[in-house]
Amino acid sequence: MAAATLLRALAGCAAPPTDRGEVRAEPMTSQDLIQSDVNRMATLGMRDNLVSIHLLADKLYRRNPKEWRKGGAASRETALQTLRESIESRQPWPALGERHDVQALALQPEFQGDRVAAFCHALADMIITSHGGKTSFHLLDGIDAQTVYNAARNVEIAVWLLAQRRDAAGRPLLLADEIGPQGRNLSFEREFGKIVARLDLLAEVTSEKYRRAVVSYVQSFVGGTLLQFLPVEVLTSAVP
Repeated sequence: MAAATLLRALAGCAAPPTDRGEVRAEPMTSQDLIQSDVNRMATLGMRDNLVSIHLLADKLYRRNPKEWRKGGAASRETALQTLRESIESRQPWPALGERHDVQALALQPEFQGDRVAAFCHALADMIITSHGGKTSFHLLDGIDAQTVYNAARNVEIAVWLLAQRRDAAGRPLLLADEIGPQGRNLSFEREFGKIVARLDLLAEVTSEKYRRAVVSYVQSFVGGTLLQFLPVEVLTSAVP
């Protein structure tokens, strides 16, 4: 009886059948030959951060549908496509005027345009600016660890502003995470957390780049001359 109860309990702890996806390696291209490990990490991190920003824009539009209508878009999908093209082509967002980078992240109450597009465009612009204005990196490209670290802190500030800024009536300028009687929706916080984590990791790895280059050189030199492994099998001649 006890064994049957235990089996039922273990069955209840089984993983749900939901498909969680899998890691897929990208096919090798000629660009890989002119990228260091840090270059590749920065390129992948930038790609994933921009994907996160587009996902956040979609989620914000779903919670704030009046915003995409402010920009004159025919639909949410059209607004998202316009925003994506502007970010990828590094075109300024007209409604922001001369403001860009961190200046555009403030979400001022007097701003009358599409707040979702302005906020996400500014967020992407700030992150790309912190990477030297590039989204793909090669051997001659340098990344400043401190500016990437600063970008991570700016994202944290932007998240705080998103949660705190109110209009004259005390209503949030943009609805995002929600904790209420009907449930909890913290998906925005999780996506922002992914962006911060990627930026922090890149900043740390970049700051280690030159030190690791010296260490790797010394290890290869010493290992090539002094640390050669000896055979563990002693060969003996056959006994006549």
